[in-house]
Amino acid sequence: MAREFKLPDVGEGVAEGELVRWLVDEGDTVTEDQPVAEVETDKAQVEVPAPVNGTVRTLHWDEGDIVPVGDLFVTFDVEGEAPEPADDEEATEDEGESDEAAASATSEASGRTFAPPSVRKLARELGVDLDSVEGTGPSGRVTEGDVRAAAEGGEEAAEPASESKSATQRVSGDEPASAGGAAGGQEAAGREKTLAAPATRGVARELGVDINDVPAVEQREGEAFVTAEAVQAYAEGGQAAQGEAAAGGPDREFAEGGETTQPYRGIRRTIGEAMAESKYTAPHVTHHDTAVIDNLVKTRAKLKARAEAEDVKLTYMPFVMKAVVAALKEFPILNSELREAEDEIAVKQDYNIGVAVATDAGLMVPVVKHVDQKSMLEIADDMNELVAKARDRSISREEMQGGTFSITNFGAIGGEYATPIINYPETAILGLGAIDERPVAEDGEVRAAKTLPLSLSIDHRVVDGAEAAQFTNRVMEYLSDPELLLLE
Repeated sequence: MAREFKLPDVGEGVAEGELVRWLVDEGDTVTEDQPVAEVETDKAQVEVPAPVNGTVRTLHWDEGDIVPVGDLFVTFDVEGEAPEPADDEEATEDEGESDEAAASATSEASGRTFAPPSVRKLARELGVDLDSVEGTGPSGRVTEGDVRAAAEGGEEAAEPASESKSATQRVSGDEPASAGGAAGGQEAAGREKTLAAPATRGVARELGVDINDVPAVEQREGEAFVTAEAVQAYAEGGQAAQGEAAAGGPDREFAEGGETTQPYRGIRRTIGEAMAESKYTAPHVTHHDTAVIDNLVKTRAKLKARAEAEDVKLTYMPFVMKAVVAALKEFPILNSELREAEDEIAVKQDYNIGVAVATDAGLMVPVVKHVDQKSMLEIADDMNELVAKARDRSISREEMQGGTFSITNFGAIGGEYATPIINYPETAILGLGAIDERPVAEDGEVRAAKTLPLSLSIDHRVVDGAEAAQFTNRVMEYLSDPELLLLE
């Protein structure tokens, strides 16, 4: 019996999710709780488990689709129950998908057409009826190569050589285009076969370009693949070359760069919206200074081996976090939150330090809780674990909440100073530049010293400039003489 499975609520308050990747194909056998898909929400990327033991009948979405919570996601044939007939499956009238035959697998007396979602999507793009394609994959599954071969065969049959020739004549005049004719000045590829979508071939006909002469964008299934943009660039490049030759100009060709796009949604959009809210809500002021940290470098070098013996990687960040907490205790207004609706400033008694981490999905800020109550090695261990979780996308929402102050280490990439954006609704964030040797004047002499540039951004509605400077001075004092942290 068929069991319809709707996309569950994969996170508190989540209304939709982006289907990142299917982990199964139609026809696969699955067990209960086996992950069948990866879905990204505005909170995190999660795996969606199968609710039953059975066989995957239909995957209702393509990778990259935005799926509303509660919409039909997967149809399973439940193990041990007779499957229902698969014909007359739901045919939803999705926008832009009028070709129902290519949009879903159908069933006839001889059985269903099996193809993964990516292949179904390709069939729609190339206008191929999947039911007419003979699959060469395992168990008769239709592959991308099968679809492209079907599209190529149909297009070649519908495009007689005379049509291509007449189109060339319309561009170049009475004489047909020679190799590279309409695109004169570029070397002809001269292939016998080229993979291209029907729309791309239409562009080639309109421009009088032999598609077999256009340089390939990539190789697919061992064949050259050409896009409409490549045809356009080839045609324009050739026409420009002809114009220059007629005018006696230089025989030089230029290729248009074009552009690529990527979706702005999921975690990336959430990060962007939070940054915009912070920047346009809190008036940012940034205070810059530089700490001389020769003693910190020596102290960390001595403790590094001890930390490694306990299987902990000790960076400079735990020292900075300890110094920040010590300074926050003296200047608690920087460990606060402005609640405009209540007309109050909440000064936090907890010291939960967020550490900005660059990931493939954008900037995330895992939070190390109760830093004031932990040893240096405990802070390092917690931070290393949270950073690893953020980068492999396994971090939970709770592990990125509850921060009272944040630190961002842009110096790990390079650079000295910046204007960090506050992790709203916090009221301050400390940016760390690159640790390096820089000239320092002491007692009338200049020497090379290890230094750490600091950039403190504050919400000027809550924190005054003098308080920002005093806080930074105190952090610098602790970093310059790390033994003071032993008193904390």
